[in-house]
Amino acid sequence: MTAPAVRQRAGVVETLFRFQSLFGLVAVFVAAVAFSPARDGQLLFLTSENLFNVVRAVSEIGIIAVGMTFVILIGGIDLSVGAVLGLAAVGSAVLLVDRDMGVLPAVVLVLLAGLVLGLLQGIASAVLGIQAFIVTLAGLQIARGLARIVSGGQGVAIAYGDGPGEAPLTFSLLGERTFGGLVPIPAVIFIVVAVLAVVFLRVTAFARHIYAIGGNEKAARLSGVPVVRVKVIVFGLCGLLAALAGIVHAGQLNQGSPNDGSGYELDAIAAVVVGGTALSGGRGTVAGTVAGALLLGVLNNILALNNIDPNVQLLIKGLVIVVAAGLQRLRPNS
Repeated sequence: MTAPAVRQRAGVVETLFRFQSLFGLVAVFVAAVAFSPARDGQLLFLTSENLFNVVRAVSEIGIIAVGMTFVILIGGIDLSVGAVLGLAAVGSAVLLVDRDMGVLPAVVLVLLAGLVLGLLQGIASAVLGIQAFIVTLAGLQIARGLARIVSGGQGVAIAYGDGPGEAPLTFSLLGERTFGGLVPIPAVIFIVVAVLAVVFLRVTAFARHIYAIGGNEKAARLSGVPVVRVKVIVFGLCGLLAALAGIVHAGQLNQGSPNDGSGYELDAIAAVVVGGTALSGGRGTVAGTVAGALLLGVLNNILALNNIDPNVQLLIKGLVIVVAAGLQRLRPNS
């Protein structure tokens, strides 16, 4: 085989791996259409309401997964995001209902809490040199404990109105739909976060530092990249987005519970892995993560529409994750 042919073949292979999450999403979507149950001659999966419900269902995981993408790109991991979501949901409910706080100050305080928790974990990992797995595992316990202390170990219901003990009606918009009652507000928030993150990773010097650290931290440090600062900020962003997802969660369910978000960290990591981001760091995209989150959302949806046993659903999703991770190992120069 001639050299140009070899290069062309290598380019095709690299393109296939680069867009594996998109191809996977298309394949799962086509399979969902093929196996969709029908009602009155219409495929249930393809109804506009169902498709937007898929995006709504993955919105919280998707927002968390965007932040997780940043952390994994530097070769780290954050196991605390689900607990931070629970703390943010509880915090939102308590501030709005028990403290009679307005929506804007409550949201700002909750976002700041998530940011601070993320920054503290980043400091413990980057400055003190503790492995991110251990730091965020401890962060999971701390955030979950704080959520139980703040809520008294009970769920806090959000009732709306103008009287004491009632949240402003504005917060209920998070559970509503826009664009003619079609598109869920959480889906809009997820899309906006994803677009901003895509632009951020493509045009900023900070993003190049993220990829450099994930590719080779020692070389990045020798090249003048502020490794510690970048790591701390990345964990802070992850905590901030987890808190945002918690606010969305509270708005959708009209409550905050200290147990909210349990297992969400695993779903977020799964979306990132299925999206093609290397767990070793240095390679991956937010667009891939979004495709990964949607792929898992479509898979969950079509399995539920077909009344597949929940235990079988877990097995199928597990196999999808293993296949995605296996494809990363086959990728050239991985």
